[in-house]
Amino acid sequence: MTLKIDIDDGAGIAPYEQVRAQISEQARAGALPVGYRLPTVRGLAEELGLAANTVAKAYRALESDGVIETRGRNGTFVAAAGSAAEREAATAAQAYADRVRRLGLSESAALDAARDALRAAYGTSG
Repeated sequence: MTLKIDIDDGAGIAPYEQVRAQISEQARAGALPVGYRLPTVRGLAEELGLAANTVAKAYRALESDGVIETRGRNGTFVAAAGSAAEREAATAAQAYADRVRRLGLSESAALDAARDALRAAYGTSG
């Protein structure tokens, strides 16, 4: 198992976000199993031709999302994040549902707003 990251300079997506998204997807898909040791920030930055700060920003975001965990001098590892991420998403969805109901939006209008936000976040259309 190896980490595979491709940076597309013409994608219009910040390099740190490409790193974050690809590691996250590989971890969720099981291509990077729980406990897999990730390269050091400096090592991955050199491998990808990126600044160390760019990779560090991606690692911080991944750690904040619960996808990876840093164990001090022992390194950075893929965390058991699937269930934690799903729980956090369910909590956020419940908070959204409560809020739009209080605002008086119909279920249809609330779903439309959520779809629009997801399309914007994921960079997809229709």
